[in-house]
Amino acid sequence: MPRATTTSDVFNAVAETKRREILSFLVGSERSVGDIVDALSLGQPSVSKHLKVLHEVGLVTRRRDGRRILYSVDAEAIRPLHEWTETFRRHWRHQLDRIKQRAENRPSSERKDE
Repeated sequence: MPRATTTSDVFNAVAETKRREILSFLVGSERSVGDIVDALSLGQPSVSKHLKVLHEVGLVTRRRDGRRILYSVDAEAIRPLHEWTETFRRHWRHQLDRIKQRAENRPSSERKDE
């Protein structure tokens, strides 16, 4: 089965490290392309291409402010990512709780080397 293009799927879009960095930088405030370029030390053409992909999958919104375009994270569009990763967080919390429980239930003679 062929992989979906990065412009059609939120999960594929965030598979790229630089796009995740851009999303993290945009959390909490609007930023221009120039702000992103300066903060992340990336080339302007690269930032523009990544923002285009993020915008096409709906993870960022943009608005014009004079000659500048300001980008911000669309928190609602990130919800599917959050819900998917939450499944794994619950799994690992359960696994860690089980390990802790086993360690606490070991007889003290088995814990001598600690």
